[in-house]
Amino acid sequence: MIYHRTIFPALLEQLRSNKVLVITGTRRVGKTVLLRQIQEQTSLRTLWLNGEDFDVQALLAQRSVAAYGRLLGDTELLLIDEAQAVPEIGRILKLMIDAFTSLTIMVTGSSAFDLTNQTGEPLTGRRLHFDLFPLAQLELAAKENSLQTRQQLEDRLVFGSYPEVVNLNTSAQKTDYLRELVNSYLLKDILMYEQVKNSAKLLQLLQLIALQAGSEVSYDELARQLGINKNTVERYLDLLAKVFIIFRLGGYSNNLRKEVTKSSKWYFFDNGIRNALISNFGLLPQRQDIGALWENYLTAERRKANSYFRRAVESYFWRTYDGQEINLLEQQNGQLAAFEFKWQLNRTVKIPGAFEKNYPDATFTVLHQGNYLDFIAPN
Repeated sequence: MIYHRTIFPALLEQLRSNKVLVITGTRRVGKTVLLRQIQEQTSLRTLWLNGEDFDVQALLAQRSVAAYGRLLGDTELLLIDEAQAVPEIGRILKLMIDAFTSLTIMVTGSSAFDLTNQTGEPLTGRRLHFDLFPLAQLELAAKENSLQTRQQLEDRLVFGSYPEVVNLNTSAQKTDYLRELVNSYLLKDILMYEQVKNSAKLLQLLQLIALQAGSEVSYDELARQLGINKNTVERYLDLLAKVFIIFRLGGYSNNLRKEVTKSSKWYFFDNGIRNALISNFGLLPQRQDIGALWENYLTAERRKANSYFRRAVESYFWRTYDGQEINLLEQQNGQLAAFEFKWQLNRTVKIPGAFEKNYPDATFTVLHQGNYLDFIAPN
């Protein structure tokens, strides 16, 4: 089953813009399928190139308007898949877009740290950037009713929502796919483009983060457990964020002494990847970490929705040194919105006293199985 991706209409609107449209996301989230859909929908004359093809790299390396003119011919839309594999792709794209004013270029890349860096400065004002994630609930909702969504919730908490995972029928198939994804694709870009020498440490770091998803992380403790220095831990975490495996929340503070500000929490964009790393695909009644799964799921889905709707939102967690805490805090246009996540709502949840006292204008919402959909998949 092919799903309609939220960024698809925005991409279509830009097809005659004479700009470079950059789509980044981890491997296997559907970037190539999205390009094919664009190609099928447009009447523009298109040319498709695979950036990982050595012949393509050799052609693009010539770096002359005449050479590109011969390659492009009457092309109006150039599609380059896996563009991060092309050396000096930023300069190549700038030369093309400047020389051929009727051309629009759409490129995909599995790694923000390589593709975005290469296409940044040379294309100032000529580049639009879009992120693509594993399927968001707001995209899945187009293919299912509310009963089906409720029935699929446990599956998504355990196996996540990579497009191929969603289309598999059995738990065994999904487990095998996610294990293969982790072992063969997950770290490929970092190891290839950043020359990380110790892939075992990188994988061990991810496993430690998976076990602490939703909890505050100590870089010093991670360094001690891995036998590497703190700076290396921070560098590895930054790289893992730039290939869209994990993302960070920092602590929020209005300069109050009791608020935690220097700690970080790390979350996975996909629960299935998190569970594959710790080799735990047990169903919810068998699990001790349902709270962490629920928190990771809601935080990641909200992150996807904010990105797709291009909301200018800053996200944090909030905690005081005496243990009062809030799972997610969003700041938008000067307004604070606080969200607490509860898998089972067995009692009334009150706003923490210190938060209510210091941020009286903030809103406070408890999210549970009965009301979470409006939070992650608004109509």
